[in-house]
Amino acid sequence: MADKSQVCSVWVGSETGILKGVSLSKKQAFNFCEMSCLSRDQEVCVLGWGDEHETEVLVGSVNGTVKTFSTEKGIFTETRQCGESTQGRFTGIAVTDSALITCVETGLLRVWKEGSTDTVEINAGTNVCRMRQNPSQRNQVATGGKENGLKVWDLERPETPIFTSKNVRNDWLDLRVPEWVRDMSFIPDSDKIVTCTGHHQVRVYDPASPQRRPVLEAHFGEYPLTALSLPANQDSVVVGNTHGELAILDLRKGLVRGCLKGLAGGVRGLQCHPSLPLVATCGLDRFLRVHSLEDRSLQHKVYLKSRLNCNLNSSAVTGDVEEVKEEGGEVDEVWDTMEMINDQAKKRATDEEEAVVTGVEKTTKKRKVVK
Repeated sequence: MADKSQVCSVWVGSETGILKGVSLSKKQAFNFCEMSCLSRDQEVCVLGWGDEHETEVLVGSVNGTVKTFSTEKGIFTETRQCGESTQGRFTGIAVTDSALITCVETGLLRVWKEGSTDTVEINAGTNVCRMRQNPSQRNQVATGGKENGLKVWDLERPETPIFTSKNVRNDWLDLRVPEWVRDMSFIPDSDKIVTCTGHHQVRVYDPASPQRRPVLEAHFGEYPLTALSLPANQDSVVVGNTHGELAILDLRKGLVRGCLKGLAGGVRGLQCHPSLPLVATCGLDRFLRVHSLEDRSLQHKVYLKSRLNCNLNSSAVTGDVEEVKEEGGEVDEVWDTMEMINDQAKKRATDEEEAVVTGVEKTTKKRKVVK
C-alpha cells in the first residue's frame, strides 16, 4: 500500500467512506479504507493536508472523526474524535503549526491544540456551509453559510471577527436580497476574498476597503453555485454549480471567460493546481475529471464507482490524456461474486413466452368458432 499511496496525485473522498487515491501518471486508482468497520456514517466530508510536505491527508467524516492518512506508509496512523454527528457535518478542516482547526454546520469552530486538552471554541453562526484557511496567514479563517454572511476570524483573537460582510442593497422592488455563501477563497498577495453563493453570484470582498459590501459581483447560470477555486494566474476563478456546469470568470471585469464541458452531475469538489493550469473536479456523476484551463480540454477522466464529495490535489499532477482505470481492491471482490444477468437472453426468453401465450390464445379462439 505504501508504494501505491506515494504515486497518487489526487485524493478523493466518497459517500461510502472510502478514501480514493488516483495516480494520473500511472493511469490507476486505489482504495484506502478499513473494510472491517466501513459504514455509511464514515462518509468523507472534507479533505486537507496535515503538513506542508504533503505526507499526511486529513479525512473528516460524518460521525465527527478526523483520520490521519500517511501517504508514505499508505495506512491510517491516527483517529481523533473532533465532534458529534448531531453537530452537523464538517464544513472545513485545516492545520496551523501547533493546532488542528475544524468547523461544523452548526457554526462551532474549534481549535484543537497539540499536547493539550483545552480547545478554543468560536460561534461562527448557524448553517455554516464552508470554512477556509488563509494560506498566507494561517491563523486566519473565513466562514459563511445560509443567511450567515462572510466572516473572517483571527484565531489568536477569537472574541470577534476581524471582518464581517454586509449584505448588498435591496433589489429594484426594495426587497431584501437573501444571503447564501457556499464557498470562498482568499486571493493571494492581497486582502481580498472571493465567494460564490447559492443564488449563482460570485462576489469579491476587500476587508482593507472602508465598505463591507462586495467590491465586485458577477453572475453565472441559473442554478446554485457549490464550489470555487483560484487558478495559478490569480486573475480568474473557476466555479461549479448543482447542474454540472463549470465556468472560468474574470475577477477584474466580472465576465465569463469560458466553460468546461463533460460533467453530468452536480459539482461537489473543485480544486485548481497550485502551479499548473489544471483544475480537478468531482461530484454526483462519480467521475473525477481534470481539465486544462488554457484550452479548456479534458485531460483526465476516471470512474470511481461511488458518489464523490471532495478532492485534494498534490503538487504533482502529470500524465497524458487518457481514461484512468480503478483498482478497487477488496470492494471489487463483492461485485465479482455476484451473478451477471444477460439482458439479451432475458429479453429473448420473455419474447418466447409471449409468443407461446399468444399461440395458445389463438388456438382457443379457433376451437370456439368450430363449435
